[in-house]
Amino acid sequence: MWLIDKFIPEFWHDGDASGMYKQLFNYRRLWKEAALISVVIVFLPLVMLTAYEYKVTKATFESEALARASRFVAKTRRTESFLLSKKRFALEFIIHDNTFEQLLQPGRLTVLLENLNRGLGLFADLGVIDAAGIQRAYSGPFHLENADYSSQPWFKEIQNRGIFISDVFMGLRNLPHIVIAVKRSMPGGSFYVLRTSVSIERLTEILSHEQTGEVGDAFLINHEGVLQTPSRYFGEVLGKVPLAVPEFSDHTEGYQLEGMPVPGAADTRLPETVADGTLVVSYAYVENSPFILMLVSPKAELMAQWRQTRMKILIFLSFTVGIILLVLLCVVTYLVNAIHTADQKRVMMLHEIEYSEKMASIGRLAAGIAHEINNPLAIINEKAGLIQDLFMIKEQYKQDAKLLGLIASIVSSVERCSVITRRLLSFARQSEATVTRINLHKIITEVLSFLGKEPEYRSITIKIDIDDGIEDIVSDKGKLQQVLLNIIKNAFAAVEDGGNLGIAVRKAGSGAVELSISDDGCGIPPEDLAKIFEPFFTTKGGRGGTGLGLSITYGLVSELGGTIRVTSEQGKGTCFIITLPLTMAEHKG
Repeated sequence: MWLIDKFIPEFWHDGDASGMYKQLFNYRRLWKEAALISVVIVFLPLVMLTAYEYKVTKATFESEALARASRFVAKTRRTESFLLSKKRFALEFIIHDNTFEQLLQPGRLTVLLENLNRGLGLFADLGVIDAAGIQRAYSGPFHLENADYSSQPWFKEIQNRGIFISDVFMGLRNLPHIVIAVKRSMPGGSFYVLRTSVSIERLTEILSHEQTGEVGDAFLINHEGVLQTPSRYFGEVLGKVPLAVPEFSDHTEGYQLEGMPVPGAADTRLPETVADGTLVVSYAYVENSPFILMLVSPKAELMAQWRQTRMKILIFLSFTVGIILLVLLCVVTYLVNAIHTADQKRVMMLHEIEYSEKMASIGRLAAGIAHEINNPLAIINEKAGLIQDLFMIKEQYKQDAKLLGLIASIVSSVERCSVITRRLLSFARQSEATVTRINLHKIITEVLSFLGKEPEYRSITIKIDIDDGIEDIVSDKGKLQQVLLNIIKNAFAAVEDGGNLGIAVRKAGSGAVELSISDDGCGIPPEDLAKIFEPFFTTKGGRGGTGLGLSITYGLVSELGGTIRVTSEQGKGTCFIITLPLTMAEHKG
């Protein structure tokens, strides 16, 4: 018990009051009220910010997971459509590059089939069918010469549409494949058809599990819900999926199925969350084909990273609450104990004063106590915000980047709006020429901050390397900001996710500095290097480029009295090198 007594403050031993003046002093109640008010002031914003951050983080993770699924479906749909289009275009080229008589020549189809498989692959056979539906020429593994297709639904359909892509079926080879046929009209109203069988091997490869992750399932179905490629969850080709055929849409769509069990999940050794739970389904109709691309993913697995983040948030919150609560109680205890000690000294002095003076002194003491309480409470209110900042700079947490990030997001949520607003206003005010002293490291950091979270979201590594002893330059801050912004934005557009961006500052002889911005992106073709600073020249080709960014950048660098040059190698990256004078006036003549 003696050890516990050492931690009990002195005023606690006095009970609810202190000596003959107990009606005026209740330190236990004072301590409780001060502790309660401090806890409410500190923890109410903390809890509210944490709850908001929890909700926003969860929504962000969920939105990103759904966006990834939609992007995969959109990209894969384009790939599948392009694959089918290549096959179709090959047939259209052949049928328009050869007359009916040429195609009927012995060995002609065999040569064409060999060339197709050498260039594109997966063509099983070729056949020429006349207007009566009779196959007049054939090259392939079966004896289908003179086969009669006049009664086949596809033959009737191609007469109206001019092109036909079939569903997947087994056929004579007893292997899943599709049929592509194109029609060419001849003078006199007659026509003939070029028909081929294509393996679905490549269609299946595009939807492989390596592309869809550990638990994703991508597959093709037709308009009747029959599998056209194998499915991880729903079986082999030509099986019926237990999902409703989605409504037609020109765009990628998605929906969720609550409590949808996945057949065979237990047999595939997949996580238990797959077997029964919410499924996220994304789909898109493949253009110019009878296929619908489906991507089925268990929502629980898509949100696995969120569950880990949630646990870290809860652990962090618990730890933070414990530390803050301990510090608050210590501070409140110290302050109340200091008041108690001061009051005890006053009481000792009041014993020598007459009763009337004692009463008057007690009144003044009561006013002083009230004043003393208000001041510590104001200090507590101020120090409460500082506690979080002090916590972030403790040595034992400096290496924990994730914990510091979470702390920063809570403590600086209100401050962030102010910082962003100041940056925007600072950037906007530079529209007029203003020559000022500029710290290069600071302006580079400001421009990178202004570009937002793109490097973080895309895992782009940014390295800033500034030589020791680099002096501040005297230049136009707004123009230099615009130069850096244009070049860095171009670098972000050039690099892939996970790429690298380097910014270096070196001395460039007497009275100048050299600033280089390099990336490991796609690079610039040699024939384009001499034209990149020309107005309206762009290498983005329909992806939003106007061709004015680098032209404007070149003009701004010239106005700053500097020079700009570029080196680039395709597939390895690009480097912009800007040479600026230490003082603009030195280069203005």
